Amino acid sequence: MSDPIDPNVDPYGYLGITPNTDGSITRSQIPSRPFATSTTDHDSLIFTKDVVINPAKDSWARIIIPREVLSSENKLPLVVYFHGGGFVMAITIDTPILQNFCATLVAEIPAIVVSVDYRYAPENRLPAAYDDCVESLYWIKNTLDELLRKYADFSKCFLLGTSSGGNIAYHVGLRVAGVGEYLKPLEIKGLILYHSLFGGNERTKSELRLARDKMLPLNASDIMWELGLPIGSDRDHPYCNPMVEIRSNENLFDQVKIQGWRILMIDCDGDPMIDRQIEVLKMLKKKGVQVVGCFSEGGFHGREYFDGMKLKELALVIKEFVRV
Repeated sequence: MSDPIDPNVDPYGYLGITPNTDGSITRSQIPSRPFATSTTDHDSLIFTKDVVINPAKDSWARIIIPREVLSSENKLPLVVYFHGGGFVMAITIDTPILQNFCATLVAEIPAIVVSVDYRYAPENRLPAAYDDCVESLYWIKNTLDELLRKYADFSKCFLLGTSSGGNIAYHVGLRVAGVGEYLKPLEIKGLILYHSLFGGNERTKSELRLARDKMLPLNASDIMWELGLPIGSDRDHPYCNPMVEIRSNENLFDQVKIQGWRILMIDCDGDPMIDRQIEVLKMLKKKGVQVVGCFSEGGFHGREYFDGMKLKELALVIKEFVRV
């Protein structure tokens, strides 16, 4: 087994890409994706099913259900999950650590999770990922899939995202907050932003303190934004730096408040993003948004992916938020 790539030494290798002189990239690996509805069984406690969202975009999702609910009449909360990867890395919902992450949440909450795949940058720069994930919500709204119709409580839906997926959950939430009538019977109740990937031109203290972090150093996150943002944009683009739009648009969260959404922000002080999470949380509170922060000491960006005990603790935090 080869040694893991140090992102401080080879950030492009760490991201699984090679830059080309024309500005394009070559991927070291392109993951396979199921392209037809299939039913699989990865764990005795869960039942999974893969579904195509949009064949033209090669976008798909995985429905993950606690096996025990299949023999009951109960409906469970619906969690729509957007995975991380900095918009750039060739990570799919079929990646083993993501499968374990979702399976744990499904079993511990319990809930039904729809884990959504989306297109990568720079082949498809932002807002392509936002577009794909909004489309997934309309697919859920319109689906005739028996598993979701029978076992998911569409009136209790939450958007959950990790890292760049947290960024997606935030921006997708803002997009759809004002069109709730068009999404019914799907009713979003809140956002869960876990180690969300945000940025900005001016470095925060935590970014400088953890500039050579082994999980998310500045050189790697800078490349992600360079490849992910619309061409010609810098890190103060609203897709990257939410504070720009929060400060400039007094009415940004009006619909979020009207809908009564709650927001849970989760991070740790070992994550370079922590200062940005705290800044956004404080501003959301100032704007009158129902927001809760769950910030812990130590850790690192995405720690719960790699620590089973911490993942169960995270699942319990999410469980308490969802059940209110």
